[in-house]
Amino acid sequence: MPHLSIIIPAYNEESRIGATLEGTFSYLDRQDYSCEVLVVNDGSTDLTAQKVIDFQPRSGGRLRLIENPGNRGKGYSVRNGMLNAEGQILLFYDADLATPTSEIEKVLKPLEAGRFDIVFGSRALDRSLIGTHQSAFRETIGRIGNLVQFIFTGLRFKDTQCGFKAFRREAARAIFPLQTIDGFGFDPEILFIGRKQGWRMLETPVRWNHVEGSKVHAIGTPLKALLEVMMIRWNNIKGKYEG
Repeated sequence: MPHLSIIIPAYNEESRIGATLEGTFSYLDRQDYSCEVLVVNDGSTDLTAQKVIDFQPRSGGRLRLIENPGNRGKGYSVRNGMLNAEGQILLFYDADLATPTSEIEKVLKPLEAGRFDIVFGSRALDRSLIGTHQSAFRETIGRIGNLVQFIFTGLRFKDTQCGFKAFRREAARAIFPLQTIDGFGFDPEILFIGRKQGWRMLETPVRWNHVEGSKVHAIGTPLKALLEVMMIRWNNIKGKYEG
């Protein structure tokens, strides 16, 4: 069993998945633990899958390609990767490396020390760590979304949407089978389930840079995510998170 599994959801990432894998394995090659990397291809229509296959010989058998049954969404991709991963600690991050690999240690160490079960990166706890900011409009939408999310879920975290979250295997195996949201609203859902199950969670500041070429629509995506957040409350009332 590898010590660390890294899950990277990817949709039409032909232009940057190669650099992402270069950066990921450059970091992993300097560590003294066993690892695996899973790229979950979310029905890409470009050469994302082929780029991953081309990189596999350089990974020393540590890189796997997981194929979704078509374009299902980031939430589906992360769940698919988490349920296929074999590591003791499972970490997912975005294919754009908005949070650099240098931050992996920040989420790994508290888990390895046995102090927490879920550790996730936050852009809001220390904004001095943000190199390239989003537009003022996007940041305002994000703050409003966080407030609405608190109203519907009661989650008191500053930033649930940062795509950099790590789980002890036991927590991941308990949480992800209950995840129902396939879109961007899955982040607060898995944290909501984690809190409901009593897992110890830590929000920690990480370095982050806005990367152009995001699949996130400035208005449409936040609105859809907010509707999905409302579903969390409904799902909880209906008992869908009773695992």
